[in-house]
Amino acid sequence: MVFYGLMILLPLSALIARRPPPGQTLRMAAAWVGIFAIGLVLVSQRDRLPSLNRLLDDQEVSGTETRIGMAEDGHFHAVASINGVRAPMLVDSGATTIALSVATAKAAGLDLNERAFPVMIDTANGRVVARRVTIKSLKVGSVTVSDIAAVVSEAFGDQDIIGMNFLSRLVSWRVEGRTLILQPNKT
Repeated sequence: MVFYGLMILLPLSALIARRPPPGQTLRMAAAWVGIFAIGLVLVSQRDRLPSLNRLLDDQEVSGTETRIGMAEDGHFHAVASINGVRAPMLVDSGATTIALSVATAKAAGLDLNERAFPVMIDTANGRVVARRVTIKSLKVGSVTVSDIAAVVSEAFGDQDIIGMNFLSRLVSWRVEGRTLILQPNKT
């Protein structure tokens, strides 16, 4: 409570030092209280706001490496570009291949009828029917891979996953502390 009091006191003291008219001071004080209240609600409800979590994802390029910080849920969430379309993806070394939601596949312009027949695949949630597709370009930070296979299924909901077929195209990938480090192939 003391911390929040100080957060309000600092802008309020700046207003008083400028000596604006009382009405203007009250409006500005109310605006600052509103800003802090909204910030407090967003931070305290972060786990319930997945779109906010995606904005706060910790991904950066350092030299040729891409570093992805571990999320509060213990997983690594990458911000990828699939054929130029931005998509948040879970990095899962237990997944054999890239798995995409139908919505992401359509947004990226993937041909869901690329192969004549669907396939049955085993997932952590059981067997599902999926379509095989080819992604022309998948980029995560400094890593770009071309012509990589993926599967698409309604059973995936809105979750997109980066699997081992992507990770195996890297020179290396490793976890150091709470950071996933992706080292691209030299091209």
